[in-house]
Amino acid sequence: MKFYAVKKGRKIGVFRTWDECKEQVDGFSGAEYKSFSNLLEASQYLNLSTDQKRAIMKPSEDNLNAAIEKVKAQSRLLDDVPKVKSKSATSKADYSQYEVVIFSDGGCRNHGNIKGSHVQKNDKAAWAYLIEYDGKRVSKAGGEFGATNNQMELTGFIQAMKRSLALKLNNKKTIFVLDSRYVLRPITEKWIWSWRNNGWKRSKGELKNKELWQEISRLLPQFKNAEFEWTHGHEDNYGNNFVDKALNVYMDKM
Repeated sequence: MKFYAVKKGRKIGVFRTWDECKEQVDGFSGAEYKSFSNLLEASQYLNLSTDQKRAIMKPSEDNLNAAIEKVKAQSRLLDDVPKVKSKSATSKADYSQYEVVIFSDGGCRNHGNIKGSHVQKNDKAAWAYLIEYDGKRVSKAGGEFGATNNQMELTGFIQAMKRSLALKLNNKKTIFVLDSRYVLRPITEKWIWSWRNNGWKRSKGELKNKELWQEISRLLPQFKNAEFEWTHGHEDNYGNNFVDKALNVYMDKM
């Protein structure tokens, strides 16, 4: 017996016949679906959580339908995720096509960048952001002792989003410019939503900085018209240089 899993279609879920599957994908732009010989493989294809997999493997039709409904609910949540794309880095400080340009950065002065060593409690760490809109510039920096570079990169991004929301800029055409692939790739590759659907766990183990990623998942859907750009750090991007200097000045004063 075959099972047909529809990841993208008119309806999301597992179907027992090709005719049912075909109704969901035939003529649907960008449809994603696949047939499997058992329910477990079908549930894995849909990124079901462990509890949902257990439910879907039980013989009860009610349990199967309940698991499918959970997948549908997850799909509806994904509808609220902003359509983001990763642009190639540029050396030109020209973002005139955007209404809002946001730069954020994070850094630390610790031993964690040496293989096999760890961040010390008295190591300095800081973040900064710069928001440009309507001819205005808003910036801020902050920091703490004992934080990692990645934690500060995430925090700078979070603080920038919060300030943008407070300024009611989130619905404007926005570009976020960062030099951290650690922050950007889970967003542009949509890994963050797989982590969320999997109970905030990575497929290969523990998700570090889980609380910060959870906060990003709550803030990000409010930016419906956002794009993302990665830039080389410490080069000629004026905004990246500004936030890098700001966070280092903050650490100098700590």
